[in-house]
Amino acid sequence: MSFAGLPARAVVVAGLLVMSQAHADEGMWTLNDFPSDKVAKAYGFKPDQAWLDHVRLSSVRLAQGCSGSFVSKDGLIQTNHHCARECIEQLSSAEKNFTETGFYAKTLAEEPKCPEMEVNQLVAISDVTGRVHKATAGKEGAALADALKAEKAGIAQECSGSDQAIRCDVVELYHGGVFNLYKYRRFQDVRLVFAPETEIAFFGGDPDNFEFPRYDLDVSYVRVYDQDRPLDTSATHFPYASADAKEGDLTFVSGHPGTTARLYTLAQLEFLRDVVLPDTLFLRSELRGTLIEFSTKGPEQERIATDMLFGTENGLKALKGQLAALVDPKIIAEKTKAENALRRAVNADPKLKAAYAGAWGGIRTALDGFRDRRTRFVMTEGGQGFRSTLFRTALELVRHADESGKPDQTRLKEYTDANFPALRQSITSTAPVYPELEKLTLAFSLRKLREALGPDDLFVRKVLAGKSPVERAAELIDNSHLADIELRRRLVDSDATALTDANDSMIAFARLIDEDFRTERANYEATVEAPLTKFSGQIAEASFKILGRATYPDATFTLRLSYGAVKGFRQRGQDIPPFTTLGGAFDRATGSDPFRLPASWISAKDSLNLAQPFDFVATNDIIGGNSGSPMINKAGEIIGLIFDGNSQSLGGEFGYDGSVNRAVAVSVGALKESLAKTYHADRLVTELAQ
Repeated sequence: MSFAGLPARAVVVAGLLVMSQAHADEGMWTLNDFPSDKVAKAYGFKPDQAWLDHVRLSSVRLAQGCSGSFVSKDGLIQTNHHCARECIEQLSSAEKNFTETGFYAKTLAEEPKCPEMEVNQLVAISDVTGRVHKATAGKEGAALADALKAEKAGIAQECSGSDQAIRCDVVELYHGGVFNLYKYRRFQDVRLVFAPETEIAFFGGDPDNFEFPRYDLDVSYVRVYDQDRPLDTSATHFPYASADAKEGDLTFVSGHPGTTARLYTLAQLEFLRDVVLPDTLFLRSELRGTLIEFSTKGPEQERIATDMLFGTENGLKALKGQLAALVDPKIIAEKTKAENALRRAVNADPKLKAAYAGAWGGIRTALDGFRDRRTRFVMTEGGQGFRSTLFRTALELVRHADESGKPDQTRLKEYTDANFPALRQSITSTAPVYPELEKLTLAFSLRKLREALGPDDLFVRKVLAGKSPVERAAELIDNSHLADIELRRRLVDSDATALTDANDSMIAFARLIDEDFRTERANYEATVEAPLTKFSGQIAEASFKILGRATYPDATFTLRLSYGAVKGFRQRGQDIPPFTTLGGAFDRATGSDPFRLPASWISAKDSLNLAQPFDFVATNDIIGGNSGSPMINKAGEIIGLIFDGNSQSLGGEFGYDGSVNRAVAVSVGALKESLAKTYHADRLVTELAQ
């Protein structure tokens, strides 16, 4: 393409258009803005509105951070083992460890309720950008933060009313350029149906995590109940395909990618690279070592720490991949080039310059100002400190008592009428609390708090009360009664007086430091969050005016649809085929962790079709949060279950490279083969075939 003879501004815009075009198969697209024409051009199939609506209603979000899909007419959901792992562990005990033995309910009556699982089904999307922009126009700092919070809460309240079975979220797309209202049906009666042993669900362990070839049956099935009966999903589910996908076949992934930073500014990427990622990696690495040491003390310690250790190690590997991607000069260089081109285009138009030219500097100023306070925020309200279920519960009880008397629009967002049902479920969870693990993680947090802020810091002195982190953690845990589910149920809607009368150490501690937490939160919302939303929204508006809506928004843990094809890739000078087989798992097994197959698989070997495809890869664009996503064909049939990406996809936080980025899935044939021949889960096999 030649730009000879074009005006200077046209050259800039043309260059931006070239850079903004998504690579083949790139994109985590919203369901109300899906590029069906692009799919038709690339693959000869054009998804229509009816097809997209069926995908939307058949897909679900697991509110704790994963995806899933309805796969039968009776509310059966397919997701990953690692997505249901918390439920599996909460239902386990030292006598019945379902993560080790697996679980299968032979009848409906044997399906136990997951203590904290919430499932969301997206029923509607609407644009509320105008309302939000009108409510926040001309405001700065705390006034902007308050107006944004109030308008979002008001919209959500109007949407859900007093119906706790409805969840409504106002979602920032393009980092504030667009605001959409997502309306969900909320289900909190979710019951475990089937889970294999961890040995096969996470075969290869951490060494194989984010790698391919893989040999994992990373699946669990749960069921949604409505009024104590299986939910009727006869019209809104994906049937299992009769045959596996083949190389080159068109694939769709419908799921809930968590967060990406592909539309971040250069200042934001540098802040991630230089501050956020190194600090987080150091902290999580130390926590990982602490949990590993704890796990060596005995089988029970290993069991109760496994879920936290798994999450910590998984996060560490992902963060290392992100840091490696940002340290590589390529991403920063490409961002610099694209950002400079857009800024030149803005500056070339006097109206655009007046409206938007200061946005990039505004973001950098906000982040520079945050550097000095970030550690204090992260170790308090930011969620990295005070690792304790009992503390979290106490703080939620204290805050609910304080917030419930306020108008909905002025509450902390977690405590609005629309959002509190999720917290209520957590507070009243029947999941066991393990004092020994609580003391370990709280003491670790308090030690890191003291290191980060210094022993003479007034807040640190208030927290520790003259004791060591270990002593203070033990004192708080030993003198709290919040592990008692009946006590939590009595206190969940109590006022401040009733909480005081409970005479609980953790409630008193939460009340002691809540004002400090709130101060850090208010400062962050006013000086970081609100300005970033404002200035990022301005950059998005400028981009829309120059380029149109040329690309998809960054991921926001909302439903997205990606398209691609089954395809291998090249790695370390070798061509990696797109499929593994069941037989390959036996070849790879060593008999020792993490390459040990469970006894059920050893026993079933002779009956299995060892040539059956096991796991496979496709070019679909995914990221964390897509775990448990269905992979479907153009007929809307399940051909796979997403459970991972390859190592090259770890840089997917910042961009997509179709030559090597791959989504990793369990094949539908492997799911059917193992359920029938390894686990003899006849009831489940019959249900999935209907």
